[in-house]
Amino acid sequence: MALISRPSSLHCVRTEAIQSKARHDGVNSISNTMGTAKNKEICFGFRPASQSFLKAAQSWSMDGTEVQKRGHWVTVAASPPTEDAVIATEPLTKEDLVGYLASGCKPKENWRIGTEHEKFGFEIETLRPMNYAQIAELLHGISERFDWDKIMEGDNIIGLKQGKQSISLEPGGQFELSGAPLETLHQTCAEVNSHLYQVKAVAEEMGIGFLGIGFQPKWKREDIPVMPKGRYEIMRNYMPKVGTLGLDMMFRTCTVQVNLDFHSESDMIRKFRAGLALQPIATALFANSPFTEGKPNGYLSMRSQIWTDTDNNRTGMLPFVFDDSFGFEQYVDYALDVPMYFVYRKKKYIDCTGMSFRDFMAGKLPCLPGEYPTLNDWENHLTTIFPEVRLKRYLEMRGADGGPWRRLCALPAFWVGLLYDEVSLQSVLDMAADWTPEERAMLRNKVPKSGLKTPFRDGLLKHVAQEVVKLAKDGLERRGFKETGFLNEVTEVVNTGITPAEKLLELYYGKWGQSVDPVFEELLY
Repeated sequence: MALISRPSSLHCVRTEAIQSKARHDGVNSISNTMGTAKNKEICFGFRPASQSFLKAAQSWSMDGTEVQKRGHWVTVAASPPTEDAVIATEPLTKEDLVGYLASGCKPKENWRIGTEHEKFGFEIETLRPMNYAQIAELLHGISERFDWDKIMEGDNIIGLKQGKQSISLEPGGQFELSGAPLETLHQTCAEVNSHLYQVKAVAEEMGIGFLGIGFQPKWKREDIPVMPKGRYEIMRNYMPKVGTLGLDMMFRTCTVQVNLDFHSESDMIRKFRAGLALQPIATALFANSPFTEGKPNGYLSMRSQIWTDTDNNRTGMLPFVFDDSFGFEQYVDYALDVPMYFVYRKKKYIDCTGMSFRDFMAGKLPCLPGEYPTLNDWENHLTTIFPEVRLKRYLEMRGADGGPWRRLCALPAFWVGLLYDEVSLQSVLDMAADWTPEERAMLRNKVPKSGLKTPFRDGLLKHVAQEVVKLAKDGLERRGFKETGFLNEVTEVVNTGITPAEKLLELYYGKWGQSVDPVFEELLY
């Protein structure tokens, strides 16, 4: 089926009504401009937004997360969780949910790059994972030395915020930077370097190091500490009911992803399709998780493999994105059918696992009978969906393993070169136009094991990847910011056909004497 999308955009948001600033970390809200929305046209392809949409949108900046700033408590926007300052007085409509996604549309001059990456903290002496007490000490130290605001859940520090950047904790203590929305890859890489400098400055004094890899190479799941975050407790209890590897996903994986903008529904569709088609190539280029519990695990990207049996209701390659009918509304239909995890009320998580957001919209949610969702509930629900490419008010490219700092700069470079340049984007769509759903699924399933050596049509995936990396480089050159150097890491991978994971395996069987311990030094930030 051709990848070319419908030429027109059915759902639009007039930018003077909803100025959806680059808000990749969920910080910025549209509340400051929604006040005028009632008097201006908001077009979602259905009808004007409901009053509950307007009220909830006004309160997107008001959530239940407390932040300690210069000795007193303030409330700032954080995501997740978010909690409305108002109670929904009328049910949200499907049009409101579509409108929320459409509010991400923005002109090209306002497109930004938001990079997120996770890393494993460990004790340098023992290589054991950091425990929560150590993580709390580290967060307090970074806050006090580098002027970050503290994010608390009850009495526990669970993250930091500074401007549009945030630091958060994944379930097993993986340390995540959610970067600010930035204009160039030079700014993105500078942000990564600044973050790593700050983390190292405090962590080294504690005897703590950080490892850039996609899967915990040494320790068993029971060795990993559990972070004191309410949503993770709910997920931890639910995961074993829907897949065999969900707990490994939560506690033993790290990723790097980039969040990118679109200017219209049709632009979103084209980027979504290109991102899904090429996500297995990104997985191969950045494959960096070949060890489990001290031994080779048979995969190049164990992190990617784990997603295949985490929860099939909320993961995967989303073949419906390639249907002619696809758009914001169809993604809403999909998300409505993804079982819920929780609702956040009065600074507490209410377990709603397996329940229906459609029932919630009808006021019939068993865990919260008689209540209706706000747009913040919808925003939270969207964060619990984990496909290879995820749609919020922007698109998230989610297929890559965590890695050393140069690769943290290379991943956004790869996708910016492909998706932010019209010529490269169209070339990708033309290249993948006749790929079948079965072929896309095959690549998704085989790449974690065979990487660039995966057979594809008359050759290997390596040959397609070489063409794709060239398109990314050409796209970066046309942007005019002298950003092509950030692709050096992946250029070497496609030229040799050897993934980062295969290099690690070569070291394991050679120089390292079949021990994984040296990887903690090899991939130390």
